[in-house]
Formats: sequence, structure tokens, C-alpha cells
Amino acid sequence: MPRLSAAGRHAVTFTLNGTDVSGAAEPRMLLSDFLRQVVGLTGTHVGCEHGVCGACTVQIDGAPARSCLTLAVQADGCDIRTVEALAGPDGSLDPLQDSFRAHHGLQCGFCTPGILMSLDALMRVRPDASEAEIRDCLSGHLCRCTGYASIVRAAVAAFEKARGGARES
Repeated sequence: MPRLSAAGRHAVTFTLNGTDVSGAAEPRMLLSDFLRQVVGLTGTHVGCEHGVCGACTVQIDGAPARSCLTLAVQADGCDIRTVEALAGPDGSLDPLQDSFRAHHGLQCGFCTPGILMSLDALMRVRPDASEAEIRDCLSGHLCRCTGYASIVRAAVAAFEKARGGARES
């Protein structure tokens, strides 16, 4: 249970991308706001603020979750992963990110962090996911730029490459 300070703010501590972080959050502060304003990680984007668009998707204890629908205090003690966890320490791209680059799976990029976090979670539990399963995973994400064809193509290519059957672009 989060601890309430005299100022009416809760102490929140969780593991973020492999590092323990803590900060103070008002009881109604959203996890997306905590990540951006308290921790300073801006890769998690906030679009609709109603859990509809998927741009704010992060992983909480390995499962995709809408950070705009999650209170920061609910994340206390959890393991949180954001899009910043995908790239290597040297800035090298994760295979999903690389596939999105190679297959033009993004245009403005606003929706991309949430999409990548959902696909990363799927790849961890279903590396052999079919195109239909990938499309189902993407169904909770809104993209206003790409028309989804390039996103699906990039995702399918990344999954194929992960299983050793890389296809040519």
C-alpha cells in the first residue's frame, strides 16, 4: 500500500526499465503523467486520455497496459517497461524498432511507442504469433497516418526474423 506523506502525496516506488525509481504522486496522478513529469521519460505518449488510442501503452509486470488509465499509486511495487527500454544502451535499435524503420511502419511516430510496447509483450509470450494474432494485438491502437499496412508488414517481418525466417523487404 502506498504511503501517504503529510503533503497529501503518496510515495511511489517501482522498477522502471530495470532501475528502481521513486517519487511522490498525488492520489489521482496518472502513471503516464508520473513517467513524463516526475521521472522525465517522454517516450510514453498521451493521446486520448481515455484508454482508446493506445499511444500510452507501457508494460506493467510484463503485460501491456494503458498508462493513462492507471494511477501512479497502482504501479507501486510493480515492474514497468516503457519504450525507452527497447533500444540498447548504445542507442542500437531493438529488432521491432529496426523493422519499423526498415518497413516504414511509422510516419509521425506518435502512436508508435504504444504499438511497440504491445508488440514487444506479444513477442515475449507468443514469438510464433500469426499475422492474425499480430493484427489482433494491433487492434487496440489508433494510427492516423499509416493506414496500418506498413505497421502490419513491419510487425510480421520482425516476428519472422525473431523466429529465424527473415523475409526480404
